[in-house]
Order: sequence, then structure tokens, then C-alpha cells
Amino acid sequence: MPGAIARPGSAQEQAGRLFLAAVLVVALPSLPLGNYILYPFTILTTWFHEMGHGLTAMVLGHDFERLVILPTGSGYAESTMFGSSRLDRAMIAAGGPLGPSIIGSVLILASSRRKYWRPALYALTGALALSTVIWVRSPVGLIVLPLIALLLVAIAQRAAAGIVRFSLQFMGVLAAMSMFRDWDYLFSQSANIGGQVMLSDTGAMAEALLLPYWFWAGCIILASAGMILASLKFALAEQAQRW
Repeated sequence: MPGAIARPGSAQEQAGRLFLAAVLVVALPSLPLGNYILYPFTILTTWFHEMGHGLTAMVLGHDFERLVILPTGSGYAESTMFGSSRLDRAMIAAGGPLGPSIIGSVLILASSRRKYWRPALYALTGALALSTVIWVRSPVGLIVLPLIALLLVAIAQRAAAGIVRFSLQFMGVLAAMSMFRDWDYLFSQSANIGGQVMLSDTGAMAEALLLPYWFWAGCIILASAGMILASLKFALAEQAQRW
């Protein structure tokens, strides 16, 4: 019905919140002080990315040594790769750019059910705190990540339910859309990180698996888009079923 107002908790309201989160993510850099507001979340998406590299290495039986986040918002994860196969190296490289999309999808899915809202924030807080103690070895990471963790705890403990859900949606959309922030990086064979030129993730995949870096960039983008679209579809369908 034209002009109808979405009922609180309805699928329409859920879609509206997700759309608002996307608008904020896109618009903030263009607003006064927007980049400063977004900076902690840029560090967070870098953490998603680098943890993707490190945890993939651990799953494949290698040692995750340290995670470094630079003041520019870029970073790198160091893993012991002695005796690793070409496939291992390619999977570890892919784990980074896929990391934000995986986490973004999980957060969007968690936002679809009220019982998951606060536990999801606590789980993310715990992961931030644990990784900071074990792996993070840079001043920016050691300062910013604990501050984000404290903010998430405060939201989980004290904020109204709607704010808790929107926080999950905002971070989920932010993580998902970081893929577009990294578009140039994905479609480059190498990159300057901390003053050192090194292979990009897709460049490392190309070196390990022979096909060109732009092919692997396309695969990562398609996989990321598929995960995000599937999580959005599921979250909105879950909300619609309850109405």
C-alpha cells in the first residue's frame, strides 16, 4: 500500500535497516570527518582480512606467527610456510580477501534472529581480544582493536535491541563492501605495503596456480558476492516468515 509504514521487526524494516547501513558505509567517506569516523572500522576490516590469511594457514597445518596493521589501514599476516604446497599457498592467499565476506555474511545472518544479536557481538569481542593478545604485533592494532572490542561490549550490554541489531548489520555490510575498497588491489599483481613491494593476494594465487591474477580476482569477487547475497536473502526470508 503506498505510503504504508513498515511495522517494527517486519521484513520491510529489516531491508530498510540493511539499506541504511549500506548508505552509511558508502556516504561516510564523503562527509566531513567521515573518514575519521570510519577509520576504526577500516582497521576492523583489515583485521578480518589478515585473520583470514592467518587462520587459513593454521587450518592447513602451518604456524600463524603475527598480524601487523599499519596506520594507513593496510596490513599483513606472517605465517611459517616451510614445506607448503602450491595449493596451500594459493588457499592462504585467498583466505584474506574472502575473510571479510565470510565474517560479513555471518554477522548479517546473526542479525536475522534476536537470540543471536548479543551473543554475536560477544563472540566478535572475544575473537578481537584473543587475537590481539596472541597475534597482533603493531601499535595501531594494539590500540584500535581493544577499543573496538570495548565498544562492542558496551553495545551488547547496554544498548537497546534495535541498536544491537543495527550494529551487526552495519559491520556485516561494511565487511562485505570492503571488497570494493580492495578492488584495485585484487586486480593488481603486486602492491606496496608498508613501503615494500610484494605480490598481491591474487598475484600470489597466480604464482602458485599459474592462471592470471585477474582470473583469481574475478573468482574471489564472484564468491564474495554469492556469500553476501545468500546471507541477505536468508536474513530477509527469515524475517518475512515471522510476519
